[in-house]
Amino acid sequence: MTASASDVKRLRDKTGAGMMDCKKALIESGGDLEKAIDTLRKKGIASAQKRMGKEAKEGVILSYIHPGNRLGVLLELNCETDFVAKTDDFLRLAKDIAMQIAASNPLTVSREQIPQEKVDKELEIYRTQARNEKKPEPVVEKVAQGRLDKFFQEYVLMEQNFIKDTSKTVKDFLLEAAGRLGENIAVRRFVRFQLGEEVA
Repeated sequence: MTASASDVKRLRDKTGAGMMDCKKALIESGGDLEKAIDTLRKKGIASAQKRMGKEAKEGVILSYIHPGNRLGVLLELNCETDFVAKTDDFLRLAKDIAMQIAASNPLTVSREQIPQEKVDKELEIYRTQARNEKKPEPVVEKVAQGRLDKFFQEYVLMEQNFIKDTSKTVKDFLLEAAGRLGENIAVRRFVRFQLGEEVA
């Protein structure tokens, strides 16, 4: 089985992976484009996972103002080198993440950043809801934990569905980008401003 140049180009355009990687993935998948994308994603994520421990202190601070000037985001996105920080791909990535924050209004980057008292309070609410719904006591904790996971998926940036492709999370999207760019990429912090909102 060989991969045609046009198929390789299509796969490269969709994934940003190197030409030889695309060719190999197409051959492995018997020419099936979707399977080849999955293969590259798995490899990209695997190579990005290896880099997660690497220090990422370069990057950009990007401002995004939503059309209408009523909503804005300041984002710090980090990578390992100044070289990658200056690429168009990295800047597009930062803009995509800022747009995600504008659209989805997360509270934190990771679940570890949510104060424990907030987590405990949510869990207690979910336990009470489950009991009010007459769930048997052994099931109450399971139901409460499931609802807490949904809370994290809604309010934690890394666990939200990515707005441009809801089949993946923001974390998956960043891991793919890290695999493509060959560097650890991390959201350090963000601030979201909305006109007229109360200031804490």
